[in-house]
Amino acid sequence: MKAPTRRALAKQQTRAKVLAAARRLFSEQGYEGATIRDIAAAAGMSTGAVFANFADKSDLFREIMITDMAALGEAMREAASHGDGVEDAILRAFMAGYAFYMTQLPLARAAFSVGWSTEDGPALRGAAAARSLRDLIAERLTRTAQGDAQAALRADMLFEAYLSNYPQAIFENWTLDDLRARSRDQIGILLAGLPRD
Repeated sequence: MKAPTRRALAKQQTRAKVLAAARRLFSEQGYEGATIRDIAAAAGMSTGAVFANFADKSDLFREIMITDMAALGEAMREAASHGDGVEDAILRAFMAGYAFYMTQLPLARAAFSVGWSTEDGPALRGAAAARSLRDLIAERLTRTAQGDAQAALRADMLFEAYLSNYPQAIFENWTLDDLRARSRDQIGILLAGLPRD
């Protein structure tokens, strides 16, 4: 494998600086508040350097969110692996997801703003990293309830329940304990009557 050229390394460094500046500004100012001009200035670059690496602001934000969703998926999968039964595994996965964003609620707020108010919302939700979160839930159900005709629907509903709790954390200052109690109830209801092997 060939070592990257000096130019390729410089492009990677520029891209990393722009992403770091964008993450910080999206966290501080939200999606709408952060401009390409502000992001470029925070990265110590021209707007041209930003546009040489990203098509537009939504492209920048999408990359940050997809990177976060991949890390989030790893954290949730790891947490679920320590679960004692399907309900506990799914609850642990949910809580790992909420804990991931608790330290960066402004960025989560920006993600929800984009998710509900721009064309990128459906694209983010349908991204491979987001689908992997839903797939994690489906895998847990499949291991526990062989032959459950409703497994796919249950997985979709659990994923929607997981997402539905973020607004309480973001806008109503719910704690992890509040989210745990709500999630436990949701999971219990959605898994009621689950056929077990």
